[in-house]
Amino acid sequence: MNRTLFYYLLVLFTMPGMISVAQKNKKAKVLFVLTSHNTLGNTGRPTGFWIEEFATPYYYFADRGVDVVVATPKGGPAPIDPKSNEPAFQTEATKRYFKDPATQKVLSSTVKLSTVEENDFDAVFYPGGHGPMWDLANDKNSIRLIQAFYGHNKPVAFVCHGPAALVNVKDRSGNYLISGKRLTSFCNTEEEAVQLSGVVPFPLESRLKERGAIYVKAADWSSFALEDGNFITGQNPQSSELVAEKLYARIKNK
Repeated sequence: MNRTLFYYLLVLFTMPGMISVAQKNKKAKVLFVLTSHNTLGNTGRPTGFWIEEFATPYYYFADRGVDVVVATPKGGPAPIDPKSNEPAFQTEATKRYFKDPATQKVLSSTVKLSTVEENDFDAVFYPGGHGPMWDLANDKNSIRLIQAFYGHNKPVAFVCHGPAALVNVKDRSGNYLISGKRLTSFCNTEEEAVQLSGVVPFPLESRLKERGAIYVKAADWSSFALEDGNFITGQNPQSSELVAEKLYARIKNK
């Protein structure tokens, strides 16, 4: 057999297997979307994202070899809600974060959301904190990305106030994307307990219901997460690891 023909046939028959192995070994990649908003309404107090809701899922994925890219509407530093730094709210993940200069650098130099494309990722995850209620609820780039992820059958996950990013997302027919979907989020009674019901721009639980979602909750401050199609939602900070577990199971088994 001609040597050139031999090598051609060798490549032809081995290439599919090589491609299959490469695809199997390809690392999963998840987009984290954080708020850029740092002011708690008209109170003069600072806000941002809740550090535990970032740190726990971030390390859950990173420790399992998942690449995580963090984006915000403005890019650059992402504001941590200082209340989430209080001793009562610290966890092993948050303590790890504050000893981890590499991950601190990730949060000080986030990617600008307008530069992000859905096709570069396997899933998207929205941590909470009160900040998303003001910016991500109305951010056109966030809305575009959620539509793209959902439209391409990829998981979209949220925890606590993260589902605020869903309240203005519509499908191609102009209907709210969450209409008829079983979702959870930080609930009205939890908002009342932290005395911010009169500060937030809207009650998240009520707004999700107004948009047609089938809202479900567990006991206040308990770990609770729901899956409905490609939606994964968690109720509160106590639910962040459970949401991460469910999201990881999706991207691992895709």
